[in-house]
Amino acid sequence: MKLEEFQAKKLFSRSGIPIPEGSMVTTAEEARETAGKIGCPVVVKAQVQTGGRGKAGGVKLAQSPEEAQQRASEILGMDIKGHKVKRLLVDPAVDIRGELYAGITVDRNKKAPVMMVSPAGGVDIEEVARTTPEKITFQRIDPLMGLQLFEAKRLAFGLFDEKKKALATAGILTRLWSCFRDCDASLAEINPLAELADGGIIALDAKIVLDDNAMYRHPDLKEMRLPTPDEEKELLAKSKGLSYVQLEGEIGCMVNGAGLAMATMDLIKHLGGRPANFLDIGGSSNPQKVIDAMELLVSDPNVRVIFINVFGGITRCDDVANGLVEALGQLELDLPLVVRLTGTNEDQGREILANAGITAVTDMTEGASKALELASAGGGERA
Repeated sequence: MKLEEFQAKKLFSRSGIPIPEGSMVTTAEEARETAGKIGCPVVVKAQVQTGGRGKAGGVKLAQSPEEAQQRASEILGMDIKGHKVKRLLVDPAVDIRGELYAGITVDRNKKAPVMMVSPAGGVDIEEVARTTPEKITFQRIDPLMGLQLFEAKRLAFGLFDEKKKALATAGILTRLWSCFRDCDASLAEINPLAELADGGIIALDAKIVLDDNAMYRHPDLKEMRLPTPDEEKELLAKSKGLSYVQLEGEIGCMVNGAGLAMATMDLIKHLGGRPANFLDIGGSSNPQKVIDAMELLVSDPNVRVIFINVFGGITRCDDVANGLVEALGQLELDLPLVVRLTGTNEDQGREILANAGITAVTDMTEGASKALELASAGGGERA
């Protein structure tokens, strides 16, 4: 669950991390009123769950309330990497002397949270890691002990020689760890962590990604969810008992079992195609579940062909075939369909499909290759 900047800053503030005292607004008029209250100059920032706002023109400086209103009207409604701007954050502008980076994420190799700091802030940390990796310092955090003060000081003194600034930064780093831990986050990031002209250290930006698996422990945080269109689709799928993640390919996949779904996606990529989604319908042969899954697939305008890959283990192939036939009878499908059916009672299952005019293959590679062939040939051309 990704938070927008204004939400992340609320959690930062709750943990004692210094932030600008700005406000979230949804209209240009509110931006003017807020700018008048907090005093100009102000920075008007688009609130979207993606990076690159500045390059896209989603961050603008305003010298007066009237200019803040004008800048807000320019930003609202913008499309930034597929995200439409509906909210803005109006922050007081500050005099910046330097920009640094601080963040915590989970390192699967180290099997622990890892804090990263860098004197190269204000830019994508991925670009810093690629071009000048020596500018990033890492600190593994013991999950039980947490970030120790001496570890935070060691990182901070690597950023500042001046004791006062280093100690202030160390305090922010320990509070960032507290925020990360208390929220069950998978990412907590300050970029930039700014050194001000008066010597203060402040979090000018905030990014937090929460672990969905821990939301049952945080009902207050769960209410902060502002789903993107793709996330709305994933949440809808979850409510119907489906596991769905939208991707950017053209081959829609419907599979029973998460492991087989991953293998199907890998095979499609190996053959040179692009899966449009991860979709696990589980072990059920319930026709309604198949209908719900089909509706998800056809709602993606990029899908050119549907590949149904079913292995009948505990679930029998004839049950799956009956469910599929019933489901297709209730849908108006305008896309090519490839079915791979194998496992328990596969002969009966293929006979049921054949009687419905659906040809099923038994080999997974054959089915994936056929789906790629249909997608490459244009598949179902869609408006």
